[in-house]
Amino acid sequence: MTPEAPVALITGATRGLGAAIAKELSSTHRIIVGGRSADSVMPALQAFPNALPLIADLADEKALATAFDRAMEVAGRLDVLVNNAGIGKKATIDETDRVQWRSVLETNLVAVADLTRIALPFLRESVGTIVMTNSGAGVRIYPSDAAYCVSKWALKAFTECLREQERGRVRVVSLHPGRIDTDMQVEMQAQAGRPYRPEEHMRPEDVARTVRLALDLPSSMNIDEIHLRTTEKK
Repeated sequence: MTPEAPVALITGATRGLGAAIAKELSSTHRIIVGGRSADSVMPALQAFPNALPLIADLADEKALATAFDRAMEVAGRLDVLVNNAGIGKKATIDETDRVQWRSVLETNLVAVADLTRIALPFLRESVGTIVMTNSGAGVRIYPSDAAYCVSKWALKAFTECLREQERGRVRVVSLHPGRIDTDMQVEMQAQAGRPYRPEEHMRPEDVARTVRLALDLPSSMNIDEIHLRTTEKK
C-alpha cells in the first residue's frame, strides 16, 4: 500500500460490522482503526497493512480531537469516514433515565456530529465520502428500544442535513441495516429474553460489501440511502 493510497477512518472497527468494513476496504485503502482502548485497537492493527490507530472514547471531546489530529499528522489525508461506532440497550421510555438518554445520544449522535465536523476539511479536499451506519431503528419505531431508536432517527436527520450541505463536495451515504450477527445483537436479544439464532441475522461481511458498492461508484453519483433487511418470513 503506497502513501498515496486513499485513507478510510472507521470508528468501532475492532469488532462486528466495523471490523468487517475495515477488512473489506483494506485491499484498496489505508485503514485508520477507531476504538475505545489500546487493548482493543492494537490487535486489529495487525490485520491490515499500514493501518493507523485512533484510540479515544468518542464521547470525550478532547480525547477524540487529539486522537484525530495525531492520525491525520501521519496519514496526511482522509478520503472515507465511516461513522460506525454506536451503543444500544433494550429499554422502554419508563426504563430509561437521564443518564441513559445522555449516554446513548452522546455516542450515537453528538460524537458522530463532532467527528464529522473536524473531518470535513480533509474530506472536502479529497472529495471524499461519509458513510453513516444507522439502523432499521432509524426508519421504523421500536418502543422497546426507546433511546436507541430516538438516537438513530436523530442521526438520520443529521445525515440528511449534512448531505444537502455538502452535495457536490462530499458524498454522504446513510446505511440502514437490519439485524446483523454481531456481539451487540446477541446482547440485545438476551435483554429481550429471546433465544439468539445467528441464521436469522445478516452476516457483517455481506453488509460491508454494500459500503464497498457505495464507494466504488463514480464521484458524480451517490447512493443517498441503503436499506438492508433479512428475508425470513414474519
